[in-house]
Amino acid sequence: MIDFTFTEEQEMFRKAAREFAETKLAPQVAEMEKTGEVSDAVVKALGEAEMMAITIPEEYGGLGLGYTERLIALEEISRVSVATAMMLQVFALGIEPIVKFGSEELKHKYLPGLASGKRLATTAVTEATGGSDPTGIKSAYTKDGDTFIVNGRKCFITNSHLADTITILAKADDNPKAFCAFVIDKDMPGWKPTHKEHKVGMRGCNTGELSFEDLKIGPEQLLGEEGKGLRVTMAAIGDVGRGGMVGTALGLQAACIEESIKFANQRILYGKPISALQTIQNKIAEMKIDLEAGRLLGYRAAAIQDVGGRSSNEFAVAKYYTTEAAQKAAKMAVDIHGGYGCMEEYPVSRFWRDSAVLGPSAGTSDIMKVIIARWAMS
Repeated sequence: MIDFTFTEEQEMFRKAAREFAETKLAPQVAEMEKTGEVSDAVVKALGEAEMMAITIPEEYGGLGLGYTERLIALEEISRVSVATAMMLQVFALGIEPIVKFGSEELKHKYLPGLASGKRLATTAVTEATGGSDPTGIKSAYTKDGDTFIVNGRKCFITNSHLADTITILAKADDNPKAFCAFVIDKDMPGWKPTHKEHKVGMRGCNTGELSFEDLKIGPEQLLGEEGKGLRVTMAAIGDVGRGGMVGTALGLQAACIEESIKFANQRILYGKPISALQTIQNKIAEMKIDLEAGRLLGYRAAAIQDVGGRSSNEFAVAKYYTTEAAQKAAKMAVDIHGGYGCMEEYPVSRFWRDSAVLGPSAGTSDIMKVIIARWAMS
């Protein structure tokens, strides 16, 4: 038997996440949109609500919940603020390599602070020469005894100027097939955030560059085996990064439907609400179909994860479908609003801009198709 329902505890968690988003996040959205800066109040609220702690085991101060609960939280938060959901999902992207590949020493050193929000995480893989193809990165390490020395630059890193605990990927200077993943923190000299990006959407979610200049890293900061760090970062991106994008996309779609129905019931044309027009109903129906299909794809992948299975292929399907559907939903929401949809007073204009950032994040739609095709033909 396949059970498509949430447990009672998961339903309670969903209600709590929605209440949190509506009471703690919603009041901050306008200021985030105005300034484009990360809201300290939002970051503090995420920590206090233990939103960073969801997938961290209880013995390290976390909630010890599953990937399904993480997806629930991201969907509810994104329904109110896509920028906050993106920030939160990348916190988890930085946490996951420590949980899965960190030594006990690293887990005890970092996870309690990450669970409470006293520490903030990210993962830095992407470079100008290596994003969809991480083997193309230029950041490299040499060794001085047991010490690794890293030089290079990362770009398009979410939480770049916010995170103080970062998983980074570098390749061996003398072996292009050897990669190492390390955890670095704010107490290590030799790295710094540099340029801040100004994205078309997701205002209030920080993205930028990191620079490494003779960054000295001890062997105790290594994640996984020396030379096999590509597996560490790609496992996190495939199973957690793409899953996070699914939750973010689902929340945006739900918001598009809600605002479209609200406007369509209020907007009078030809003497009646435009919600009575079949063409408007067709758009809302398409949005609802896409949302329901995306939820089935996303929560199926999370359920596979929660029982210990690999779900990177399933998440590639879900990530492609939901991020494309979110862009479609945002466009239709703007269409339903007509001229009002182009005015910043209406949230659908924000949804439209936010949706544009979903596609390339954690792997473009074209790369998802490559992954899916390999799965189909394997």
